Amino acid sequence: MKQQDVIDFFDQAAAGWDAQLRRNEPVIARILDNAGVRSGVRVLDVACGTGVLIPDYLQRGAAQVTAIDISPEMARIAREKFPQENVTVLCGDIETVPLPQQFDRCMVFYNAFPHFPEPERLLAHLAGLLAPGGTLTVAHGFSRKTLDAHHAKTARQVSNGILPVQELAELFSRYVHVTV
Repeated sequence: MKQQDVIDFFDQAAAGWDAQLRRNEPVIARILDNAGVRSGVRVLDVACGTGVLIPDYLQRGAAQVTAIDISPEMARIAREKFPQENVTVLCGDIETVPLPQQFDRCMVFYNAFPHFPEPERLLAHLAGLLAPGGTLTVAHGFSRKTLDAHHAKTARQVSNGILPVQELAELFSRYVHVTV
């Protein structure tokens, strides 16, 4: 998977992203509950897309949301949607963009994780961005079968598929405390 292919794919998808979005509110709420997204936390939203989860973080009282996406178009749309002072939207590669602080909650959500070519390197980097006691969450809004089928149809060239649970847990255990 080439980084430029990922950027191009999501730039092309950005304009219609929100219109095609399917949300499963109970699943989203459960993931955010499990991640401990609550009042006062500083959230890093990795691969934020058009910012579809920013309202969820804000509704729960997040003190600061830093959202980042590698797609200039996705980041532009998110930035336009959320001009609040406590929301910062960055465009760039999460592994190379300097961030001025650590985060209480780091979220790789909404089926984004398969789009990173080197999952272990990503997890190592994100673990280093966590404040003491922070939580790193990788979550998907679809089942493995549904997401893999979706990516096979529309995003084959920019997706590695979902790692098996045990493999993902093993990778996580090298960098953070694991809860599956």
